[in-house]
Amino acid sequence: MVACTHDEFPQPPNDEHPVVAIVAVIAMIAAILLITWARFEVHGTSDIEAALNEDAPIPPLGDEQRELDAAVTSNRFAAGVSPQ
Repeated sequence: MVACTHDEFPQPPNDEHPVVAIVAVIAMIAAILLITWARFEVHGTSDIEAALNEDAPIPPLGDEQRELDAAVTSNRFAAGVSPQ
């Protein structure tokens, strides 16, 4: 087995400023936090609490949610995408 050397990996561009890399990392962290916040605002936390608490009943799905789930499932199979 051959050990990896530093020469095998591509070098970053020489004209990239370190501040740009730091800003990019901060932007990615901010995007993750905003997506998480939006998920809590839109869906709430009841499903998370129910998953964590075994005694809590799972809220029943409404008719619209069942129709949406059936449509998504049928579209996945029609598009050739299956969960297998």
